[in-house]
Amino acid sequence: MTEEIIVSFQQVEKRFDDEKVLKNISFELEKGKFYTLLGPSGCGKSTILNLIAGFTLPSEGSIYLNGVEAKDTPPNKRKVNTVFQDYALFPHMNVLDNVAFGLKMKKMKKNVIKEKVMAALQLVRLDGFEEREVAEMSGGQRQRVAIARALVNEPDVLLLDEPLSALDLKLRTDMQYELRELQQRLGITFLFVTHDQEEALAMSDEIMVMKEGEIIQTGTPMDIYDEPINRYVADFIGESNIVEARMVEDYVVAFAGKQFACVDGGMNPNEKVDIVIRPEDLVLTDSEEGAIQVTVDSQLFRGVHYEIIGYDSEGNEWMVHSTRKTEPGKQVGLQFEPEDIHIMRLNETEEAFDERIEQFSTGFDSNEESEGVDVNA
Repeated sequence: MTEEIIVSFQQVEKRFDDEKVLKNISFELEKGKFYTLLGPSGCGKSTILNLIAGFTLPSEGSIYLNGVEAKDTPPNKRKVNTVFQDYALFPHMNVLDNVAFGLKMKKMKKNVIKEKVMAALQLVRLDGFEEREVAEMSGGQRQRVAIARALVNEPDVLLLDEPLSALDLKLRTDMQYELRELQQRLGITFLFVTHDQEEALAMSDEIMVMKEGEIIQTGTPMDIYDEPINRYVADFIGESNIVEARMVEDYVVAFAGKQFACVDGGMNPNEKVDIVIRPEDLVLTDSEEGAIQVTVDSQLFRGVHYEIIGYDSEGNEWMVHSTRKTEPGKQVGLQFEPEDIHIMRLNETEEAFDERIEQFSTGFDSNEESEGVDVNA
């Protein structure tokens, strides 16, 4: 069954004066999925939202909404609504009037407006709040008013421009659950902008990682976390141990002065690569039992685990998340499995990366030559 494409960018570029803020952007958004644009401030995330909403036009390339090129479609004719970071509510209006504002501009009948507003408020669990003044509401409630105001227009795509950034940690976490549940219940496409990697991992069906006007990698949260394409993505998505390495041959990689079995291939013999091992994938052991020996430099208690920093004999820094306590100055061992080692080829394109991962994702299971690699060699 072919998925319905709601939004399509084809080689889109955007310039402001002489500055190119988007560079050759292409992607498709399917109906009913939760997408996230993830990246640091200034990387072009909000510009993509503005292009979809029609607040600005591309310098080059094409944007299609429901299969129709959108360049001649004004913002008020697009089935798209935006929830802004500051919510942009009218402080002198109550909840009902805020939510009804767009419908009044369309000159709908009063009874139709009332029916649609009440349905939207019920969706965001604010029924009974229609007479409440916006100034009297909490941050989470104001955010839900902004979402209701967007949903009342029955958009095909809901654009959310860092709407959780002003909330405290607990409320922010609660709203992540609410937004995800709401999107699944409504079945419409959400495009969410954030610089918070934990937020992106928790909420998304697919994540687009951005840097300096380009989409560096696209994939599910698990794909992005487990198989980052390069050092930038690995470092941006969660805590990472990133170490320079050498690909000895398919399924064998050398780092920290030793050779290790891994599950990647497709590189040249002795090619320089980076490897990633997540802190939670490292098991703290006694020194003589470890695949790598490190000297503990520091230890912090993080509530559910200790965060331990140590250095191996080659000077590589290793972060470990462990429930086992140690102490600075002690030598300990680190143990890990071949599938915990993620290989990143230097300067690899996303297309080449996807082809390599597909080709070698099951190769380790069937590769007899990699069996018996001595991690202590």
